[in-house]
Amino acid sequence: MQPPLPRIMAGDRRALFARLVANGFAQAFVGLASARLTMHAFSLMVAARSPDAVDLAVVAAALCACALALGWLRARERVDAERMGQGYARELRSVLFDQLGRLSLRALQLRRRGSLMLRFVGDLKSFRQWLSLGLSRLTVSTVSTTAALLGLAVIDAALAATALAVLLGGTALTLRLGTRAQASVRLARRRQARLAANLGEKLASMPVVQLFGQIRRERQRLDRQGARLEGAMVDQARAQARLRSSAEVTAHVAAAAVLVVGVLQVASGTATVPQIAAAMTLVGLMVPALRDLGLVHSYYTAATVSRERICSFLAQPVLPDSVPPTLGLIAVRGSVEFRDVSLGQSLSGFSATAAPGKITAIIGPNGAGKSTLLALAARQLDPDCGSVLIDGQALSSVTIASVRRSVGMVGANLPLLRGSLERNLRYRWPNAPEDEVARVRRLCRIDEIVASLPAGARFEVQEGGANLSLGQRQRISLARALLGNPAVLLLDEADVNLDQQASRILDDVLRSHGGTVLMVTHCFERAARADSVWVLNQGRLMAVGSPHEVLSDPLFQSLLVPERSEEREAA
Repeated sequence: MQPPLPRIMAGDRRALFARLVANGFAQAFVGLASARLTMHAFSLMVAARSPDAVDLAVVAAALCACALALGWLRARERVDAERMGQGYARELRSVLFDQLGRLSLRALQLRRRGSLMLRFVGDLKSFRQWLSLGLSRLTVSTVSTTAALLGLAVIDAALAATALAVLLGGTALTLRLGTRAQASVRLARRRQARLAANLGEKLASMPVVQLFGQIRRERQRLDRQGARLEGAMVDQARAQARLRSSAEVTAHVAAAAVLVVGVLQVASGTATVPQIAAAMTLVGLMVPALRDLGLVHSYYTAATVSRERICSFLAQPVLPDSVPPTLGLIAVRGSVEFRDVSLGQSLSGFSATAAPGKITAIIGPNGAGKSTLLALAARQLDPDCGSVLIDGQALSSVTIASVRRSVGMVGANLPLLRGSLERNLRYRWPNAPEDEVARVRRLCRIDEIVASLPAGARFEVQEGGANLSLGQRQRISLARALLGNPAVLLLDEADVNLDQQASRILDDVLRSHGGTVLMVTHCFERAARADSVWVLNQGRLMAVGSPHEVLSDPLFQSLLVPERSEEREAA
């Protein structure tokens, strides 16, 4: 079920919207007061050749007060509108992040990083602008313009009718142009997403681009995408400029029309100069609102396209949680059972059981489905059919959070995160007791790493652990997975390219860990020390048994490589 978008009028935003409406009425009141004062000032000038200086001073002071009040109200409007937009953006960001956290591993792999970033940055910005600069301005402008038209009707019905006719015509033109502008916004957003996706991929794999000498070719591709985006953005700007121009023209035409009709009425004796002066003051109140009409529609158009993109993202299938959501996994012994599991082209009719407290080595050629099997055990994926059970409990019937608490995992696609070493170490359980943290630090010899770093445990790890050696990264990742002593430990080629010390520590962990271990490995010696071995090929279980039974077959031996001699000596 697709999670709903946050309601605009919810929580604090209801109060902020009410304040914006009140602000609109206040601006209208100030505008009407200014019109009345202007009318009074012109009456004084018409009635006497030498108006009383005190009366004029009072009127001038009152007009200044109105100007200051209007300025304060506009500033207050902007602040409240921004709070409304930022509050909604924050809530929507949380909804998007929660959706991201519920996606399966396969869905995450299919989503391009740049496109995902656009959901969190570009689309959220469009929503925020629509609320803080579009909807809020439209609300205040509608209230103040309506009040100004009513005030104008009180002064002179013909002038009000003239202003209203121009306003309706300009609004109709703006709406028509806005419909055309949506296509340009949609095209620009699509090309922006493609460019962002390409940049995201290249930033993540720049060493590959550099190593194979493809800087020029990738830059040319980037230039082509940039040129297409440039054209789309220019078309979008042209469409939005037409919107703004139509609103600007409407504002000036309204002022000119009221002025012309007013002059004609004065000439015919049906209106007075003070009335026309007051009317022009009210038109001056409407002009900013009319000018904003084009901007408001531009924000609405962009927000409409962003809403489509966000709704499409929220409609992505997710891993369903347990019903009721309070049913958690109780993992004590840690047995892992696969019952007739099939998943796309990766696994077909797979059935096997990993005995509790034992080490099961999983071997097979690349693409055999080994990593998929571990992802199912961690419930990063759900099978198309069949079931995965831990201690007899189907993972699909318990909460995802409880599964993740019972399963620790180390793999190449689970990198360290930017932040302190201590933060990475505690990431699985931030509030872990000190004795538990000390246990995994001692087991993985993290203190040796801490002692070698300039800031110790506060050392800032770069993204992916780029400023640490491979062995250091693996030891910290292993300690992170072991925190809390999970009943099931999943190792996805965690022994690849380890130095002597890290390889020895991994062997110590395997000997001392009391839970169940599922270990994907290509190392002959490590598979030979397991309690049982599963052999996978093309998603099917080809053999299962003790290491002696399975690895005595030369065909299966060819799937593994011997450990380096220095690693064997260290072990």
